[in-house]
Amino acid sequence: MGTKAKILIAAGTAILVAGTAATVSVATGSQDQSLEGLELQRATEAALEYTGEGQVVESESGEGEGAYEVAVLMDDGSVVEVHLDESFEVTGTEAEGESGGAEQESGDSEQEQGDGS
Repeated sequence: MGTKAKILIAAGTAILVAGTAATVSVATGSQDQSLEGLELQRATEAALEYTGEGQVVESESGEGEGAYEVAVLMDDGSVVEVHLDESFEVTGTEAEGESGGAEQESGDSEQEQGDGS
């Protein structure tokens, strides 16, 4: 698959994630709010440190799996939602497949990426 195709797939996935989140938010009356400023910076840093790659396509605070939720578009086109507590510590993750459904869920905040422990 060429680079152009990968970029188109990644862009399409990002649009799908944003559209799905907006639809869910409207349908459920969710009070989630997009992050800004220092909260956005800290949540982005924590999520990308945990995933080790990718680009943040959505971030919010409010009701949900944690104090903050950050959606990361991975290099392979998949999306991982990283849940953070008030101290920006990872409390769990949720991997979303191309169909938008959850493929994997992790609530283990002790899981470390890449350090062999």
